[in-house]
Amino acid sequence: MSTQLVSAHQAELVRDHHDQFTPEHAVPRRGLAGAITRMTGALALSFVVLFPAMAQARGPETIADVSERVIDAVVNIKATQKIAQRAVPMPNLPPGSPFEDLFNEFFNRRGQGPNGAPPSGPQQRSSSLGSGFVIDAGGTVVTNNHVIKDANEIVVVFNDGTELKADVVGKDEKTDIAVLKVKSDKPLKAVKFGDSDKLRIGEWVVAIGNPFGFGGSVSAGIVSAKQRNIRSGPYDSFIQTDAAINKGNSGGPLFNLDGDVVGINTAIISPSGGSIGIGFSVPASIAVPVIDQLKQFGETRRGWLGVAIQDVDEDTAEALKIGKARGAMVINVDDNGPAKSAGFEREDVIVKFDGRDIRRSNDLPRIVAQTPIGKEVEVLVMRGGKEIVRKVVLGRLNEAPQKASATAETPNAGNSPKVLGLEVAPLNDDTRRRFNVKDGVEGVVILNVDPNSIAAERRVSAGDVIVEVQREKVSTAGDIRKRLDELRKQGQKRALFYVASGPQGTLRYVTLPID
Repeated sequence: MSTQLVSAHQAELVRDHHDQFTPEHAVPRRGLAGAITRMTGALALSFVVLFPAMAQARGPETIADVSERVIDAVVNIKATQKIAQRAVPMPNLPPGSPFEDLFNEFFNRRGQGPNGAPPSGPQQRSSSLGSGFVIDAGGTVVTNNHVIKDANEIVVVFNDGTELKADVVGKDEKTDIAVLKVKSDKPLKAVKFGDSDKLRIGEWVVAIGNPFGFGGSVSAGIVSAKQRNIRSGPYDSFIQTDAAINKGNSGGPLFNLDGDVVGINTAIISPSGGSIGIGFSVPASIAVPVIDQLKQFGETRRGWLGVAIQDVDEDTAEALKIGKARGAMVINVDDNGPAKSAGFEREDVIVKFDGRDIRRSNDLPRIVAQTPIGKEVEVLVMRGGKEIVRKVVLGRLNEAPQKASATAETPNAGNSPKVLGLEVAPLNDDTRRRFNVKDGVEGVVILNVDPNSIAAERRVSAGDVIVEVQREKVSTAGDIRKRLDELRKQGQKRALFYVASGPQGTLRYVTLPID
């Protein structure tokens, strides 16, 4: 507040006081030198007059009030994992060797039995530090899953130094959220969640946590962006902030100026490991339903529609005759999923789900996951350029993790036919084996992709299989050319290629220009 007391009059006095110590008082101000002196004086005056506004731009004074009110609910998390010492094989010594006793003594000191037996003594301990916050007086603590993952022992450290052991109530890898429980002899200071959907870009926020193990550290900044997709999971929609978030801040709260938790600090982008002003928080709107399910069931129970989807770009929107690019395009319908019985088809574009607009494909999984299992919802779909409504009863998503697929080696392509920059060949036993194509996938295999082609830009690669071209199955390069000629005669400029990729036969659509 003291900076706001500096008036224009006081600023002039400061300038005059400085001037009386300059040698220019003894020499008339003439020419360029005098002009420069007068200009610098004017600049100084302008700077001091504007200084109060600049000081205000540093941030609101309520940050201190918010920090003082909530800091006791923010905790440090110490997670310890016990790791067995790696066994070292005993050298192959002849019986009665003078070195036998020496090596046995060495292995015993390491906690291994003779001849490199599994360790029976002390184990190595690996520790990690993170942050968390209390959400009820009974001792429920929220943090990140990656902070406590695989930990054998978890200790919650409070702002006053109190340490309490914690049990895991439940955790969710897909949103990186974990719920812990501690037992305390007294009610604990707790904070509540706010409405992250009401956050505005440019709004001030406060992060509190345990950066680099320092504990109880406060940083402030603004909301830089919303709904950021950093490709860390299927439900990405992060709050981006320039409030300093560093290693150890993971799991800590992001507060608005009302003292409500609007996000859970989770990730940063940094080449050095320190804050460069780009941090990400899970919004409360995503975190709260997950936390409620973990508290109630010890696991997540998400809604399931049973479709595979992808984004709709301008080219695809034109090919599908749906106008502007929007929504989530259905690229596959699970035969056992709710969408199948509700009449969903490939190439449907879902533009609204249960009354909520679907602007991009990653909106749909998040909204479906948050919808109660067994609820009947209306889904607005674009099909063939027309709007249709489908009603579907959601099932429950199977959360079992899938194994990552291996990458096939690319053999040398020969003088095979080329279509739109793609060198292709029939899919037979030989090409299926060489590219590790999934059984049941039929079509035309891609041997090589012109690096300067549109197909290369759309991430089409060798080993992919073209299953269909604009809903018609193909098995040779001639089939592809014939279908493209038909589409050309119909006045189409782009075609939808239905492509299977990798050993899992993952299906997607790729839109390519016909000419």
